Amino acid sequence: MSQTTPTGTRLTLDLWHPNCWAIEATSQTAGGVLAHAVYSSPETDRPASVNGLFTAFGGSEAEVETLLEEIRNVPHGGSVHELQERFGRERDAPGRVVTEFFLEYDPSDMVCPTLLEHGFVHSAPVRIEGGREQWQVVFAGDRSGIEPALDGVREQANATVEVESITSGRRRQSSREWRLDSLTPTQREAFETARADGYYEWPRETTTRELAAELDISKTTYLEHLRKAEAKLLDPSS
Repeated sequence: MSQTTPTGTRLTLDLWHPNCWAIEATSQTAGGVLAHAVYSSPETDRPASVNGLFTAFGGSEAEVETLLEEIRNVPHGGSVHELQERFGRERDAPGRVVTEFFLEYDPSDMVCPTLLEHGFVHSAPVRIEGGREQWQVVFAGDRSGIEPALDGVREQANATVEVESITSGRRRQSSREWRLDSLTPTQREAFETARADGYYEWPRETTTRELAAELDISKTTYLEHLRKAEAKLLDPSS
């Protein structure tokens, strides 16, 4: 079995623009932010503020808390409404500790409308880390128009934009590639660590307790990630 990815020119953009609370916060702390969705009030065409759903991620709870505190304090931000639930298993979220939050902020500081205006449609959550944004986008026009469009974004948003990768057309994925891509980062990390350390050798060269210790998580949590990964790899419909 194989899967076909959608057509179009796909790019990964490394981007910086001014007056961004996430860029400023992540430039000062470890950890990062995933931007999922932004919405505005239906009562007005030109809202004074918009609400966004985000994920703060990091290597520890203290790292995430420091990042959230920095977000609360940086200019251009707004009220942070942290959700109580901490997750990392069902969403495609990096980091060992992750927290969802809502943030209200000024839409004039957003670069997304500028990207859209120049033909770039984002296709995945935006990842902000180390004071830079990583955008996965699709450009619908002719490939020769990409660089002029990027110049337009740079000028209009006063942004720096670098192309990290670019691919065009359809690409066939093998069944193995498609199944591996269906894993969340935590599931893939659990599986790849087990495979690299000889867990699937006979006789086994490691134990789940040792693998959990290597990833600095509990054995129960590690087993949950590994079993879900194994279920997807054996049956992608699960």
